[in-house]
Amino acid sequence: MLPNFVTTEELSVALPHVLAAPKTDAPIHSLCFRPGFNQRQFPESLTLTVTGGVPGERWLTQPWLKLPDGQPDPAIQVSILPTRVMDLVWRDREGTPQPGDTITADLDCGLDNLPEGTLIGAGTAVLRVSSVFNDACVKWKVRYGQAAKDWIVAPGHPDLRLRGALCSIVKDGEVRLTDRLQVLR
Repeated sequence: MLPNFVTTEELSVALPHVLAAPKTDAPIHSLCFRPGFNQRQFPESLTLTVTGGVPGERWLTQPWLKLPDGQPDPAIQVSILPTRVMDLVWRDREGTPQPGDTITADLDCGLDNLPEGTLIGAGTAVLRVSSVFNDACVKWKVRYGQAAKDWIVAPGHPDLRLRGALCSIVKDGEVRLTDRLQVLR
């Protein structure tokens, strides 16, 4: 059976809806805990810590981005994926893994709304938006199609951060599914 990937045309038509996401007070759709590669659990809450990221998650032991001294880069402790993007590209919910972002929320993750350094309240934790661009790795292309990958990096799209925002944790706390992300201005 051929994959049912989203098309370039569908992505183009959906862009205004994606960009109309709330600027703050964003409902959380899911929380994801990743203890290892391709492993996902969807708890009701997550503990977020400055020094350990999400305790027990692979960021501390197997990060995809490291500092020059080999330590995990705190700029990628938490990833926030816009719910509208996830709903657009993740069609095969039975046969394709969920993207695996720490938080999926109905939030505008674009640079205009979340410039580098922006603080986000996530339950009792506070996140800081990093400068690291999430360009959608090769797994994104395999799972959701070439069009979904190309859409992330198309001319004019990097500033929209369609693949979401990467953040460091600046205040320990707990985030729950019932919380809403609050952009702290």
